Amino acid sequence: MFIDRAIINVKAGDGGNGSLSFRREKFVPKGGPDGGDGGHGGDVVLVADASLSTLLDFQHRQHFRAQSGSHGEGSKRHGKRGGTLIVPVPVGTVVKDANTGEVIADLAQHGQKIVIGRGGRGGRGNARFATSTRRAPRIVEPGGSGHERRVELELRLIADVGLVGFPNAGKSTLLSRVSAARPKVADYPFTTTEPSLGVVALSDGRSFVVADIPGLIEGAHRGAGLGHAFLRHISRTRVLIHLIDLSSQDRDPRTDFETVNRELWQYDPVLKERPMLVALNKIDVPEARARVQDLSAALTAQGYRVFAISGATGEGVDMLMQAAAQTLDEARTREPVLSDPGLRTPGAGS
Repeated sequence: MFIDRAIINVKAGDGGNGSLSFRREKFVPKGGPDGGDGGHGGDVVLVADASLSTLLDFQHRQHFRAQSGSHGEGSKRHGKRGGTLIVPVPVGTVVKDANTGEVIADLAQHGQKIVIGRGGRGGRGNARFATSTRRAPRIVEPGGSGHERRVELELRLIADVGLVGFPNAGKSTLLSRVSAARPKVADYPFTTTEPSLGVVALSDGRSFVVADIPGLIEGAHRGAGLGHAFLRHISRTRVLIHLIDLSSQDRDPRTDFETVNRELWQYDPVLKERPMLVALNKIDVPEARARVQDLSAALTAQGYRVFAISGATGEGVDMLMQAAAQTLDEARTREPVLSDPGLRTPGAGS
């Protein structure tokens, strides 16, 4: 099961209280203050882990609490610091404040981490307050409370190339043709209800990751259909391949193309700048092949690179994948674009 969104509650550890204590030794009836400090509370840290692929674990556990610090003791014994709680999340997880929607971090690489909850400070014991004029202080500090917050985790697949198009355009068939991925394929709309990833390996040694995004319909950016839940995954891709089904007699392929593009751009205007290849699919059907020339000429005039393919037979697919690899190489020379303004990618030591 693919789960790409979860809300969790985190609570960092509380700091331990400082100790109120005085020396009690034989022959030292009025010993000085010797209360130790409380230990600091443990932090809650999110760490990107490449071995994870979904947020499924967070459906069963929503509360994460770090260990509190121990209280200080006499003889100036300081309390033990609370242990840090490490919470692994999939690579590609965007962390947001669940109450405000503020983006806190983007964990886009394995090993990146972010302290999501700071542990409370340990309170000072009375030994800390002794001065030349205040020799028997009865002052101690309580431990500070650990940071507590609700956090939204949103997983965005990290793929080089994203397959987009209307439902039943043949995206899953193409993915299974070019990679070892085996998404469910059927002849009815919305067969794909969760994104799938596959690795394309070309004969020249180049390889890249392709994501099959569930079909989009008009109004997807507002929540219509099934694809709206997965639009976020497109934001990470560097190159888009837009599949158009030429075999349908009930739909106008040019209208479908414009509709899907409009939904992409309304969801995220940055996607309008993303390189897009157009694949006219299902040309193994005679009626579809007859429509290639006119539509290809119209889209080429708009500046798109157009390829006629058949995901079922493999015709034209190699040429499309070579073009995708070339476009990807060009895109990789530029800094990858993260669509959400304010996204920050913390370093491994943050």
